[in-house]
Amino acid sequence: MIISLSPFRSDDLLMLSKAGDVLTINGEEFDFSRMVDGDTLPTGSISSQWFGGPVNRIGTELQLTIRLPLPINYSEEQAYPVPLVNVQDGGIRLPQPLPPLTEAATAQEAPQ
Repeated sequence: MIISLSPFRSDDLLMLSKAGDVLTINGEEFDFSRMVDGDTLPTGSISSQWFGGPVNRIGTELQLTIRLPLPINYSEEQAYPVPLVNVQDGGIRLPQPLPPLTEAATAQEAPQ
């Protein structure tokens, strides 16, 4: 499985896991096991806000785009994510945000 990430500004949480051709997004399962080589599942036919493009099967590989929510403290890795290639079964590690700003650091940066 190859997962491309499409960032957008949101405070929503995203949790992904994979088991074979089943992708679980925030607890909801999407089973792509019936797709064969050359199949494309258009974005509009998937009832989920998390898909940012069609799902394609090329050979034995599923290729898809998932929308990646960017929190206020997003990192460069989140803003410009690289595709996740050869995704293994289990939880999928996504790019992480920067540490949250503390009130003291925010106050120091505020103009006087």
